[in-house]
Amino acid sequence: MWLNHPSSQREITVCVVMEEVCKNGHEGCGCVGHDRRVIGFLELLASGLPLLDSLRMNDAEEIETTTRSEPGEVGLVEPRDFVSTELFMFENGQSLPGFTLRYETYGHLNPARDNVVVICHALSGDHHCAGIHSLNDKKPGWWNNIIGPGKAVDTNRFFVICSNCLGGCQGSSGPSSIDPATGKAFGIKFPFVTVRDMVRAQKRLLDSLGVTSLYAVLGGSMGGMQVLQWGIEYPSFVRHLLPMATTARESAQGIGFNEVGRQAIMQDPEWHHGEYPKNGGPKVGLAIARMMAHITYVSDASMDRKFGRKRKGPADNAAYTFDAQFEVESYLRYQGESFINRFDANSYLYITRAIDHFDLAAAYGSLEKAFANVEAETLVMGFTSDWLFPPEQNRQIALAMLRNGKRASYAELSTDLGHDSFLLESEELYAFVRGFLQ
Repeated sequence: MWLNHPSSQREITVCVVMEEVCKNGHEGCGCVGHDRRVIGFLELLASGLPLLDSLRMNDAEEIETTTRSEPGEVGLVEPRDFVSTELFMFENGQSLPGFTLRYETYGHLNPARDNVVVICHALSGDHHCAGIHSLNDKKPGWWNNIIGPGKAVDTNRFFVICSNCLGGCQGSSGPSSIDPATGKAFGIKFPFVTVRDMVRAQKRLLDSLGVTSLYAVLGGSMGGMQVLQWGIEYPSFVRHLLPMATTARESAQGIGFNEVGRQAIMQDPEWHHGEYPKNGGPKVGLAIARMMAHITYVSDASMDRKFGRKRKGPADNAAYTFDAQFEVESYLRYQGESFINRFDANSYLYITRAIDHFDLAAAYGSLEKAFANVEAETLVMGFTSDWLFPPEQNRQIALAMLRNGKRASYAELSTDLGHDSFLLESEELYAFVRGFLQ
């Protein structure tokens, strides 16, 4: 069911795929006879009004208005380390005697230990998704706009946890970790990691906290891949899944982009086959990989609106040199330079390869078979301007679940901000998340 509603900011185009076959005989539209409950949900989004607390996407019988307090901030947070001392077998047969995951939590665990929301980060993300570490921080966690008291992921209600993925470089075990057998960094001797390995490691963390079940798992991009894997791997443990801007299989184009980034790193003379000193390594290659990848996270329209052909310095600066002459060049160079100060090149190789290997249909025989045991209610969200993981790839996830008789919905937001739309400030996005989690 496609509906266009004008809003105060821009038009929002939403496609909602419901659980039942269309009662109006609309071939392929997936609506439920233009169910009044769904239309009401979309009208609320378009009007800019706050979502009603009692509204559920699929099973709301009655709508009542409630008062919502102004959103707040989680404030100062402190990361923690979970250390597993049990043998961990990777999907490819390699193993580690144990591992570490760095994580942060927001909100409070209820007595039943079942009000837990897991946040899964993307390739360049980490465990710090909300709040600040000190009053001197220049910016908060990467999803601070959506997590906090009264926000879409309400920490007054939920215990929210996010960990740096296995293979990462922000405190979790990865290629830059010390190999106890040699006293040196693992480098490329670290076991190869898959998205499934990441999720299995996160499950150990939750078990250590005594979590009895998950209310929801949320994430975008590679985080969305983890969300899907959570529903497949632990079907009775998870009640809601919200993958955004993601895919059930990495495409040839996506693998190609990742390979260009990896080659930029591995062809840098300072890579040394993954054996480089701390604070050293292929900084030029990593910066180029980041610059190229960042272009895939935005859209042509957003780049043109932000930079156009604006030049650095005088408007008539037309010198024929290879210094940065255009604002977009300067911006991409900044993205590359800032990235090398917080990310490890070998982790970039490992995580992009994990994304390449993500293919649920190949792993389970078909997409329908992959979702056969999923029990969670699922909302898949796509963004019209996302050309890295286009809307169709997100829609296919929901359709495969529906063909399997699962409780699934699909929502598509019309934006011109590209793949990173799920990270940016959007009242429509907040409303969908808040409404689904009610």
